[in-house]
Amino acid sequence: MTIEVDYRFPPGVDAERQAKVIAVGQTAGTWDARFAHREETLRSHLAEVVQVRAEPDGYNLATIRFPEANVENDIPTLLTMIFGKYSMAGAAKVMAVRLPEDYGRRPKLGIAGIRERLGIVNRPLIMAIFKPALGLSADDHAAILNEVANAGLDIIKDDEIMGDLDVAPTLKRLEACRKVLDAVKQQTGRTVLYAVNVTGTADKLIEKARLLVREGANALLLNVLTYGFSVLEALAANSEINVPIFVHPAFAGAMCAAPDYGLAYSVVLGTLMAHGGGDAVLYPAHYGSLPFDPMEEARIRDSLRSRNLFPVPSAGIHPGIVPKALADYGQDVILNAGTGIMDHPDGPASGVKAFFEALERVRQGASFELETLPEGALRRAVEKWGAG
Repeated sequence: MTIEVDYRFPPGVDAERQAKVIAVGQTAGTWDARFAHREETLRSHLAEVVQVRAEPDGYNLATIRFPEANVENDIPTLLTMIFGKYSMAGAAKVMAVRLPEDYGRRPKLGIAGIRERLGIVNRPLIMAIFKPALGLSADDHAAILNEVANAGLDIIKDDEIMGDLDVAPTLKRLEACRKVLDAVKQQTGRTVLYAVNVTGTADKLIEKARLLVREGANALLLNVLTYGFSVLEALAANSEINVPIFVHPAFAGAMCAAPDYGLAYSVVLGTLMAHGGGDAVLYPAHYGSLPFDPMEEARIRDSLRSRNLFPVPSAGIHPGIVPKALADYGQDVILNAGTGIMDHPDGPASGVKAFFEALERVRQGASFELETLPEGALRRAVEKWGAG
């Protein structure tokens, strides 16, 4: 089996030469007569330049095929091989990675498993983020959760910058919020997922995740690009961590945003995440608050769904964009809103209700023009944030 990678080189770069440098330098390298007796084996580890083609904009795209035998069926050795030291060699960007179907890890739960845990089959899921991100006590978190959970919310998560801090230690947050989750379950029969941000040094993080699950955490959040794909893979492989893992894209811009360096967003947040073992992946929506290319967003969505991961378009999501989001995603999507729920003019519960009113309005094929909206949570949201 082989791994194919597309590299894009800007005008002025000798793409043919640089592709050969990658194919040799990122694999076996060169050898002399001392290793003639090993030549067959050494050649089996060399990559092959499949093609180099000119693009209309003056860029060149080179496709290189790597032997799968060079890596360990994980993301860290893959990244080290395809773009390790060469990432410091000059202008080049990884635009696509095509992996064997069985490479890496599949989600433990994914779309089907998360739906089963929630008992929700045929509609998008609504997710909120605790806001403010920092400074709230554990009891503050519980009070917010109580409000939005009783309004019908499906999932809530810590903000990605909320660590194990003195103001609201992770276990204290979980303890306070678990009481709310248990009460909602007892009173309504509904399960609400709370994705707790798992942090810590490499030698302690996995044990902390196990402890959180033992203490009742029913979902986890991981900043995979800062903690590393090996941490995600270890969490996914651990049989005691039998809850969905929500993966945050923090730091992705540092890897992906430069036009001629790094890796495409669709590689990092799509392909690599799809083979990394998570269950749901957050990333910016192009109609949100962060600049994002709709084609890249579509590639991410399709990569994730191809391996049963939930796409979670985020960053600036509010009730008024629900028609666009559903047109792009259909039913298998988690709509993730922080400000769009927590800063609703009538409070977070109304923020949740506005999303459900929006889902129903899309189902009915009704307009989102302000003058057509009846009084209520959705109208108030559209008055504040607009539609579309």
